[in-house]
Amino acid sequence: MTPDTMISNQENLPWIVQKFGGTSIGKFLDSISGTIVRSHLDKCQVALVCSARSGDTKTKGTTNKLLKAAKDVLTPDSKEFLRIVDEIGQEHINAARGLIKNSKILDELEKQILRDCAKLKCFLEAAQIIEEVSTRSKDIIVSAGEKLSCRIVTSALRDRGINAEFINLECVVEQEYYELYTNHFDQMFYDYLARRIAETVKKCGDRIPVVTVPGGLLTNIGRGYTDLCAALLAVGIGAKELQIWKEVDGIFTADPRKVKNARLLPIISPEEASELTYYGSEVIHPFTMEQVMRYNIPIRIKNVMNPLGKGTVIFPDTLKNGYLTRLNISELLHQNGYHRDMSRKHPTAVTIKNNIIVLNIHSNRKTISHGFFAQIFAALDEYGIIVDLISTSEVHVSMALGAEIEERDLQRALDDLKKLGE
Repeated sequence: MTPDTMISNQENLPWIVQKFGGTSIGKFLDSISGTIVRSHLDKCQVALVCSARSGDTKTKGTTNKLLKAAKDVLTPDSKEFLRIVDEIGQEHINAARGLIKNSKILDELEKQILRDCAKLKCFLEAAQIIEEVSTRSKDIIVSAGEKLSCRIVTSALRDRGINAEFINLECVVEQEYYELYTNHFDQMFYDYLARRIAETVKKCGDRIPVVTVPGGLLTNIGRGYTDLCAALLAVGIGAKELQIWKEVDGIFTADPRKVKNARLLPIISPEEASELTYYGSEVIHPFTMEQVMRYNIPIRIKNVMNPLGKGTVIFPDTLKNGYLTRLNISELLHQNGYHRDMSRKHPTAVTIKNNIIVLNIHSNRKTISHGFFAQIFAALDEYGIIVDLISTSEVHVSMALGAEIEERDLQRALDDLKKLGE
């Protein structure tokens, strides 16, 4: 199908936002562009948000390679960062050649990838000259991964006759707003950003927008910024649903790789999803959920390898006409083909967190001062150490800490804590 005869979106239909992770882009782009997006076009307008492309694991993905390049820039006389960028560019070109049949679309994509990589190399070389990679510079370097991913997804859709448009949100935040909020993003800023993203996306008309990440999100949010971008897009355009596509059918009662009789949960509450995320399950960041739940937009977790599955829906606690009771939610679910009794509360799911550090502190004083606990948490806070679980008694504190803590920070905190207990 030629670009002139492409399938277009229908402007009067409701919106859905689909977010695809890096490994999905790396391994299942043919299914995404050929089946998943197309299957929604009869009933919805579709907008896409894509993470940077990955291989089998995130550790081998584009984002980690770009972080390595940013670090290498600070090594005097090193040119390893140039090799890394060339490798990233060639990986995207090879992927495109194995997927895109239309020679005109493929040729233009390859030129775009080479231009983006050349621009990135110039930026990295400039950073090496000034011997500095600021937080803003790091943001620009890493966001190149999402741009390359969105370019290849846009071209793959166009190759399959779907009228898609690459949307670069790098400069969507006006300079005056960026300077105002650069060190502190509050809810007013996120509301502004949702409006700005929506304004840009709606200029696409009947084309399907494939959206990059707004400048500044990586620095202030960290990993998970593409989920947040998708959430803000959903809020801005008033989407009826936000879909997060992964390589699992949804959220289970336990890890199906470890528990054979684990069941798929058709629906969970935002609070349940937040707890599962905090304690080791990769669901979706609570702050991202908060953005869409404020506007009663459900989040659906779906599987790129099983597009026909219903997945798991994270359902808003409220509707626009007021708060829902658990019984109201149960009735609403049954009307929509879901069968979970929310009027009775049972354990929802079990998750695990590996490599936990357990820290026990026993007071070395006969009489505990009222500031004992405050001093403990002050020491932990100074080094950015987060406590997952805590158990206390009059003379004893037991804490479970995540193993992702830097060893140096943990040792410094322990040195301070030794003054308080044994």
